[in-house]
Amino acid sequence: MRIARFSIDGNVAFGAVEGEGSDPAGLVLDIIKGIPYADFELSGTKVPLSKVRLLPPVIGNKILGVGRNYAEHAAELGNAVPEVPVVFLKPTTALIGTGDAIEYPSFSQEVHYEAELAVVIGRMCREVPRERVKDVILGYTCANDITARDAQRAENQWARAKGFDTSCPLGPWVETDLDPSDLTIQCTVNGEQRQLGRTSDMIRSVEDMIVHITEAMTLLPGDVILTGTPAGVGPLSVGDEVAVTIEGIGTLTNKVIKRG
Repeated sequence: MRIARFSIDGNVAFGAVEGEGSDPAGLVLDIIKGIPYADFELSGTKVPLSKVRLLPPVIGNKILGVGRNYAEHAAELGNAVPEVPVVFLKPTTALIGTGDAIEYPSFSQEVHYEAELAVVIGRMCREVPRERVKDVILGYTCANDITARDAQRAENQWARAKGFDTSCPLGPWVETDLDPSDLTIQCTVNGEQRQLGRTSDMIRSVEDMIVHITEAMTLLPGDVILTGTPAGVGPLSVGDEVAVTIEGIGTLTNKVIKRG
């Protein structure tokens, strides 16, 4: 099932996406009664996807990123593969949905795209054993871990570099029925391919990441884990349109504008 979060006529709701492909003209939303983190029912009330604004598919308590999880990406930035996963936090104020604008921050001159598979948590969990990881996952979506690369190099902590407003595009929806182990990830800028990789090249699997993170902290429904980016990261400029496409999910598209 594909679950979207959307607004229409000033109201926000979740809905199940019905139809084939990702062209809004051919898709409808069946509005969900309640929230998708527990047992829910479809209302039977349907609206065309083309008539709504898609929002970030979840607004959780936290967003966690796993850095340098593809060997070629670590190498392209001159970094070694870490012995243990590098985990960082992005605030939920960084979230935007597909079609929303990425605002180029005033403190940076080098903002990069990073196409990533995102894991959405479906239930509260802590110290999850490997064999139960699938039980705590709601599904998967596309993410773009927008990074102020110059700030990342200059500052020991990555909070500003990766946590500025609009630095976490997420969407277009959550796919609940997906095997994340070997999916194509692609990023284009103005229609030109910049990244092309597969999740099978990740150093740490989704299971590895959830086991590692939940040793330290409780995850809550709607929390998001960004699983790392393949090689090919590079700069964005004001006016660029960047798109992240992941096999089995869809495409997340955003335009870059000047802040203010």
